Amino acid sequence: MKNIYKILIAFIGVLTVSCNGDDVENRPVIQPVTAPVLLSPQNDFNIVLTKESEKEIATTVIWNDAKYDGTPTVVNYTIEIAKAGTKFATPVAVTTTTARFKALTVAELNSALVNGGFIEKEENDVDIRIKATLGIGAEAQYSNFYTFKATPYHVPLASSHWLVGEATPGGWSWDGDAETEFPLVAGQTDIYQVTIVLKSGQAFREFLSNDFTSGGNWGAGNSRNYPYYSGKGYTIDAELENAEDGDKNFKYTGPTGPRVLKIDNVAKTITLD
Repeated sequence: MKNIYKILIAFIGVLTVSCNGDDVENRPVIQPVTAPVLLSPQNDFNIVLTKESEKEIATTVIWNDAKYDGTPTVVNYTIEIAKAGTKFATPVAVTTTTARFKALTVAELNSALVNGGFIEKEENDVDIRIKATLGIGAEAQYSNFYTFKATPYHVPLASSHWLVGEATPGGWSWDGDAETEFPLVAGQTDIYQVTIVLKSGQAFREFLSNDFTSGGNWGAGNSRNYPYYSGKGYTIDAELENAEDGDKNFKYTGPTGPRVLKIDNVAKTITLD
């Protein structure tokens, strides 16, 4: 009796697999019919992105639905951008949705531009299109494209320090990315270096973080001045001295021009090349 049950169960299993195979073979093929049509943004769109407005809406991308012939299913739409004139050889996927519009924040668009290799703080020509896909292997469809202009802002490294002061290009200001990013040397943990144009006879200060607001971050616990380093026994370049101002900042005494400033917290040296 047990053998009969085993044979019956095996037969039912084979029958089930056979039916599933027939279902797959008889499943209707989904064929592309009409590609999506991009409606907005168009060629006249031009935007300058800023860190201060990163939560605001940069633009709303709108398109007409794609159509497929076969069993109705959900269509996924991906907004793609690429450098103008590259024919989307290496497109960047901004976001994917099942709707036919998507409001992009300044931060979302800026991130896609930076990741796509567009030049920060400069106006770029950007191609944009819509890619329509289904989840069952149907052929993708692509919309028409437009070319808009966008100026992305710089996305600093979380580990960077900052230089602010009259000796620096941005002066005593944080507005509009005026401050100078002072990044870690690649592969190091506590060595900072930057090439910067310094003004002779002027002062500057090092800040440990930047809150990216218009007012910057002037907190006393957020900065280091000349006495901070001299008091810790650092060897400091002869072209840098104590400004003897209210905050005892660094004073640059060398000639005005581009210099390589390096603070090595391992060797305890501050050098200018």
